[in-house]
Amino acid sequence: MTFDSISRRGILGVFAATTVVAAPVMANAFGILRGAGDIRRIRMYSGRTGESIDTVYWVEGKYIRDALNEINVFMRDWRTGQAIGIDPRTIDIAAASHRLLQTDEPYMMLSGYRSPQTNAMLRSRSSGVARNSLHMTGKAADLRLKSRSVSQVSRAAISCRAGGVGRYSRSNFVHMDCGPIRNWGA
Repeated sequence: MTFDSISRRGILGVFAATTVVAAPVMANAFGILRGAGDIRRIRMYSGRTGESIDTVYWVEGKYIRDALNEINVFMRDWRTGQAIGIDPRTIDIAAASHRLLQTDEPYMMLSGYRSPQTNAMLRSRSSGVARNSLHMTGKAADLRLKSRSVSQVSRAAISCRAGGVGRYSRSNFVHMDCGPIRNWGA
């Protein structure tokens, strides 16, 4: 099913039914589920490739495979051209954080997937790159918003309580991943 084939009435009906049935579950769910909504959308651009993505990737409780495939290609290692499946939970964290920040500005993506070769090269140049980075498994993204500070973006991501959040104020970006819940940086 594509997003274009879903009517407004159908979406509202599903939302109403889901709200009643899922209320007890949602009360205990990760903040990510409450923050991302029933229709999840991600908007990003890459300064490295000049590409942009603006896609709805979740509707009626299901990920949209074609949208996830687009995200996988968009978030590829721009140095090697390699792409892998990005963990949808990482996209959920980014989407929920974006929604909490109440901005229409797309994220600038600095890094999505990193091949082991790219990670090793970056690690040789910086002590801030993890040997077993979650970027290499498609579970992390480094993002920035011009209209929001690193502190604002990181607080939104931390409030999702769904993964790791790193603040890199000097480099002006926030790392978001779907690994264990933790945060670091200044």
